[in-house]
Amino acid sequence: MRVTGVERWGGPEVLREFEVPEPHAGPGEVRIAVRAAAVSPTDTLLRSGARAEMLKDLPVPHVPGMDAAGVVDEVGEGVDRLAVGDEVMAILLPRLTCGGYAEFVVLPQASVVAKPANATFAEASTIPMNGLTAQLALDLLALPEGSTLGVTGAAGAFGGYMVELAKVRGLRVIADASEADESLVRSLGADVVVRRGDDVAQRFLAACPDGLDAIADGSLQAPVLLDAIRDGGAIATVRGWDGPTERGIVAHPVWVRDYVEATASLEELRRLVEDGRVTTRVAEEIPAAEASRAHAALEAGGRRGRFVLIR
Repeated sequence: MRVTGVERWGGPEVLREFEVPEPHAGPGEVRIAVRAAAVSPTDTLLRSGARAEMLKDLPVPHVPGMDAAGVVDEVGEGVDRLAVGDEVMAILLPRLTCGGYAEFVVLPQASVVAKPANATFAEASTIPMNGLTAQLALDLLALPEGSTLGVTGAAGAFGGYMVELAKVRGLRVIADASEADESLVRSLGADVVVRRGDDVAQRFLAACPDGLDAIADGSLQAPVLLDAIRDGGAIATVRGWDGPTERGIVAHPVWVRDYVEATASLEELRRLVEDGRVTTRVAEEIPAAEASRAHAALEAGGRRGRFVLIR
């Protein structure tokens, strides 16, 4: 089968197509004929070599892609929830299986659910990884209804899901945005929008003088955000930041690998999309053979939503 991946680390130009043996579903697994795979910053980290240590013992090519949507075309023994022909979305860990930039992927049925009935394959492919990361962050924070949550990077994929899912859980949301993104972030449901920047903590405090109950940090600013959190509050961080903190503030590093088989959470995301309470955002659909263009566009910045590789 054809995959798009890398045999050496580097810039977008190192991505190319390879022919590899076709995988087949084993016990408890399904095989998906991929129709769409979202491109995320995690994929660019893999391609660049930033994740080389965790991939060093795996055969090349290394195939990125943590999100995929397509059609089930093979089921293994013991699969009881999915059938051949089902239109699905899935989350993948490329170090455990072939990533989503492939004609076929094989993965546990627990990582796969039906795609939202009102979503295209491209739209569905933007949901699993970032949606589950936001679900996990909220579960770790465990804020009671009515609490106030700050969200940084709110116009991005993770931040956008944080805003929408926090509102589903009855939280008050104060989110950051540039002037250009303010209307987008308001449309996602933020109660208050403040300007992003290195001094965003001061703007959070101006909007919530007693301090936020927690912050979900999608902009990787954790150390400078602590002043905006009340004593004994919390911060959920992506990419592993875990402190040091102060004043009893608890840091929760969020690793979506902990939720790759969180079927109930993935099902909830599907239902929320179908109910119109969670949205999908596709920046552009790009042919799978042009993955290098998608990576270059993502790294150039300035676009909201996900670039999606289409087969």
